[in-house]
Amino acid sequence: MEDDQKERLSARLGRSWRGGWALLRSHGPSQVQFWFIALALGGASGLAAIGFRAGIEWLQAALYGTDDVAMLHSFAASLPWYWLLGLPVAGGLVVGLLLDRFTEDGRVRSVAEVIEGAALREGRVERKRGLISALASMITLSTGGSTGREGPVVHLASVFATYVSSWIRADGITGRDLLGCAVAAAVSASFNAPIAGALFALEVVLRHFAVHAFAPIVIASVAGTVLSRLIWGDVTEFVLPDKNALAFYVELPAFMLLGLLCGLVAVVQMRAIFWADDLGNAVQERLSLPRRLRPAATGLILGLIAIFFPHIIGVGYETTSAALQGNIAFDLAVIFVVIKVAAVAITMAGRMGGGVFSPSLMIGALTGLAFGTVATGIAPEFSGEGTLYALAGMGAVAAAVLGAPISTTLIVFELTGDWQTGLAVMVAVSLSSALASRLVHRSFFLTQLERRGVHLAAGPQAWLAGTIRVETVMRAQGAPRAAPDDACAEMIAEGVFIQSGATLEEAMPLFETVQRPFVPVVRFGPGDAAPELWGALFQVDALRAVNRALTRMAAEEHS
Repeated sequence: MEDDQKERLSARLGRSWRGGWALLRSHGPSQVQFWFIALALGGASGLAAIGFRAGIEWLQAALYGTDDVAMLHSFAASLPWYWLLGLPVAGGLVVGLLLDRFTEDGRVRSVAEVIEGAALREGRVERKRGLISALASMITLSTGGSTGREGPVVHLASVFATYVSSWIRADGITGRDLLGCAVAAAVSASFNAPIAGALFALEVVLRHFAVHAFAPIVIASVAGTVLSRLIWGDVTEFVLPDKNALAFYVELPAFMLLGLLCGLVAVVQMRAIFWADDLGNAVQERLSLPRRLRPAATGLILGLIAIFFPHIIGVGYETTSAALQGNIAFDLAVIFVVIKVAAVAITMAGRMGGGVFSPSLMIGALTGLAFGTVATGIAPEFSGEGTLYALAGMGAVAAAVLGAPISTTLIVFELTGDWQTGLAVMVAVSLSSALASRLVHRSFFLTQLERRGVHLAAGPQAWLAGTIRVETVMRAQGAPRAAPDDACAEMIAEGVFIQSGATLEEAMPLFETVQRPFVPVVRFGPGDAAPELWGALFQVDALRAVNRALTRMAAEEHS
């Protein structure tokens, strides 16, 4: 009798589970369900970030032969020159083979692709290429590449969110929220910074502060932070000197000048990366260099630099910590800024992978320290600690590069545990971000996308039309109020038509050219077959579709 009851109970539980899963996939998750999904996704993304960091540290320890990767730069200075030269080349060879085999363009996916996925792909990113990109970035950072780990971690977490969105058949709003949850957890676990992680996802990736997304993103961010603290401990990434405060408010103008300087340094860093990428493309084409060898050639250049300046290896946290402690002289700080900017540009141009956030922290801390040395030397009676300028510079350059003044300011506070010097940091961050955003397309990531023809920096009115297919808006041939066949045939003969697979972004300029209320939509058969009339796109229908999309987006952002 008991066995029969157990079987009936098991059957009922199975039916309830299957019914709940079917309801979840057909109608999407309820609010409470979504919070549990956010918690699970946050945990998975946090573990991915922790695993990525642990993998880099394990590989660095194994390849460089040190037990303390936090002091990798100092240890690397004692290694034979041929080891420093050979490791980046070997790493570049492996990265080149991976990217050549598993990607169609030989590029590593990072934060820019996550932003594009949130805007244009209903919160989805490339899955297989994303996993390969994470592996390539791990190898790069472990073998002498001069970039950061946060960009690859953000994309890796977004791959997890994409899998979840596919499993539950999430719509655009839910998919974007899941993406935000994964990003928040990954950033929080990487930096032990739950507040900044949540705001980074909203400010940089989703690019809005919708209320409905806030709760699940915070839940995921906290989950990632808890796991990070359980494994790494509740410690800040950097330790500051005991005395690190403003001497008096009269010192604030110096931080305003530092903000402007950091804005210019950030612009130089970003433009150096893009210039190096263009140069790399030209050299590769000129020398007919196989795509798979480009990272190895880049590794050779990085190895030559590392022989004299091992500070460029990896994320650079040892040098950043030294700058925040004030343990680097003025002339060395300036030299390290120049060398690090060059090394980051070379690594990124060589398609080796990695992110730009950690290098920006190092460049900013060094810039701030150099500026603070001068400022406190000119007016010592009005000055506080020079290391405060390093802290403010660290946030100012990173905020300008990321285009994220709010979350970057909080990341700096949570990385250092210093909340008493917020005024100086906020002044420098605000001015650097304002200046840099005028000289590039808002941020490094949006400029990357702009160079690929993805116009997200101008706002949704500039790119939403590119998400709507002509075939979803056109009036099919023979439908009510369809365009006359003879008029369409005449326009096709004149070469005026749009293909069915095109988007409204491609179709809208035609209305200004032909000065007609509609444009024929055609399909092409195999070979040299003549275009086949399929329907017509009316300008009024296209405008309505774009307006509806803008309305939906506004509703999502303000919900």
